[in-house]
Amino acid sequence: MIDEFRQLTTQYHKWLRDKTVLRELDGWVEITCPFLDRHNDYLQIYARPSEGGFLLTDDGYTISDLDISGCKLNTPKRKQLLMITLNGFGVQKVNNELQVSATNQNFARKKHNLLQAMLAVNDLFYLASPITKSLFYEDVVSWLELSGIRHFPNVKLSGKSGFDHHYHFVIPKSDIQPDRVLLSVNDPSRASASNAVFAWLDTSEARERESRAYAMLNDGERAVPPTILEAFQNHNIQPVPWSQRDSVREELAA
Repeated sequence: MIDEFRQLTTQYHKWLRDKTVLRELDGWVEITCPFLDRHNDYLQIYARPSEGGFLLTDDGYTISDLDISGCKLNTPKRKQLLMITLNGFGVQKVNNELQVSATNQNFARKKHNLLQAMLAVNDLFYLASPITKSLFYEDVVSWLELSGIRHFPNVKLSGKSGFDHHYHFVIPKSDIQPDRVLLSVNDPSRASASNAVFAWLDTSEARERESRAYAMLNDGERAVPPTILEAFQNHNIQPVPWSQRDSVREELAA
């Protein structure tokens, strides 16, 4: 099984390299990456030399796109959530741009962190009314606490590639269950499923002991498409529609 996942991880790295496109623009290099936002558009970032290293930025796209889509991050709670999200990836907000500084040694990791932050902030769109009336993440937290499920929130785990991947919750090993990671997926889509699958393939390859992955899927507004459920299942991530959360209560609490 390890050899199979090693081959899959190698294929992922090749896909990532082959699908990344560079273009020079007025002193900047535009980097188009094969990660999809909620519009199913590829993410683009911009890089240039700066103070012995490099400056990487989204050029303000992520927050501006939320703003014109009706999700204004102008309340104290939303501003706090934005900063918590960015701090988790070591990304700064400068005049509505998401930015990181990098060196030759950590360029790949910093680029990865910026992309992960863009995807995470992009998901804040689902805070916009009337798309959702409450924060799905907070609903999951409340359910875990009420169910007596021990967990660590917002944990980074390193993958075989050396990149860090963000998991909303990690449930520690018990006498009868291995470590478990849990993602809260507010918008179960092809893009969010692909991002979760690639992260788990990379992470599981680096784990020295058995671990399991779960994806808690928000089906409050619409049913999760069968193709999305199948995508998770095919890569050893157990999909759990929110309406069926009690089906895994005992195994997560164990």
